[in-house]
Amino acid sequence: MAWLRDAPFGWAFAFLFLLSMARANTTYWIGRGIAAGVEHTRFQHLLTGPIYQRAERFIQRWGVFAIPLSFMTVGIQTAVNASAGVARMPVLRYLPAVIVGCLIWATIYSTVGMAVIYAWLALGWQWIVAGALVLLIATLAWIRYRRRDS
Repeated sequence: MAWLRDAPFGWAFAFLFLLSMARANTTYWIGRGIAAGVEHTRFQHLLTGPIYQRAERFIQRWGVFAIPLSFMTVGIQTAVNASAGVARMPVLRYLPAVIVGCLIWATIYSTVGMAVIYAWLALGWQWIVAGALVLLIATLAWIRYRRRDS
């Protein structure tokens, strides 16, 4: 893991920026691709689910600013990009917004995110496994709680 600790900031930032650009734009174009006729398929539930509706409300409230703002949230980033595609947001409006969002995301993860990774690596593998187990248990409990309430 020495290569991870020795990675220059610029390379880490560029990698994370390109990674987020690829993910966000792929999601947008998938959204555009399924926009036509999705209401008449078995995938209709994807456009009526709670995450998509939350993303749609977010976009309606913030407009084109929803795209970069979504990169500072947890849980609706993909849905916001997909809903921008489904809503057929013009590419000339989407691209500048997604570039800003990806720059924000890369900045957050190449600074704070990498610091957290370095701290975890310094602790040793047993703490990483313990943390992953705690995260898994918490996630399963949250899913179970959410299903019970709905």
